[in-house]
Amino acid sequence: MAFLERDKILSKTWFVNAGLIVAGTFILAAGFVLFITPYKIVPGGVYGISIMIHYITKGVFSFAPEGLPVGLMGVMMDMPLIFLGMRILGPRFGIKTVVGSFLTAFFIDFLTYLHGPAPLVENNALLSAVFGGVLLGFGLGLIFKSKATSGGSDIIAMIIARYTRIPIGQLMIYVDSVIVLLALIVFNDWEIPLYSWIVIFICGKVIDGTLEGIGYTKSLFIISDKFEEIRNKIIVDLQRGGTLIRATGMYEGQDRHIIFTNVTRREMVVLQDYIHEIDPKAFITVFNASDVLGDGFKSLTEI
Repeated sequence: MAFLERDKILSKTWFVNAGLIVAGTFILAAGFVLFITPYKIVPGGVYGISIMIHYITKGVFSFAPEGLPVGLMGVMMDMPLIFLGMRILGPRFGIKTVVGSFLTAFFIDFLTYLHGPAPLVENNALLSAVFGGVLLGFGLGLIFKSKATSGGSDIIAMIIARYTRIPIGQLMIYVDSVIVLLALIVFNDWEIPLYSWIVIFICGKVIDGTLEGIGYTKSLFIISDKFEEIRNKIIVDLQRGGTLIRATGMYEGQDRHIIFTNVTRREMVVLQDYIHEIDPKAFITVFNASDVLGDGFKSLTEI
């Protein structure tokens, strides 16, 4: 995970990132309160553990008859992990992650107070798992866009990764899966881990969509004997640029030309239809480009 940047206070970037953190933490909290917590779904992380503690302590303390607050328990576990991460891993987290953690906890307990413990959708855990995963993923995606981190299990995974050769992505899955399986032991209900893994999967996909955008740009490698016609189509009709690469075919050793270009999803369809019309034997490789920076696409000043 990259080192976090400090934004100049009261700059445009500072306001944008502050807005992303507030919006992201509110949406994240709404996902927990309205869909996740009422059905005892445990989507990993510190708030998954907080949900277990909340239900375990129900009726135990007179000052919290419904169980210890999920937000309060989450931030109490999150803070030591953030400071431990700063000590072991260096200054990767910063004030934005601390603020985000406190805001998430506040919004979870505040929305719980306003809405109550009942789910938004009664007697439909599957629908709640789907929409809960969407809200969690969208909220976390906005937080990540502000260059903050989600803390919690992310930090645990990064600390373990420092002393092992296991990739962080795998470790995050392992850590969250252990928490999900712990919920099976606590609640003795197989539906809970199954719903929880649905939430984790959907959450991950929505995070990717939030960070990369839904209108993916396509990167194309085109091999064709009609490369001049295709080149003109790209430059004149689509008004895009590209790179013409000289290459040698591996099978017959013939000189070939490869066109590399970036286009939108709609432009790719137009270009594919044109190539199929003039050269059905052409070879096209298509990649999803999460970011294309430069003229005609996202400005370098937007990153």
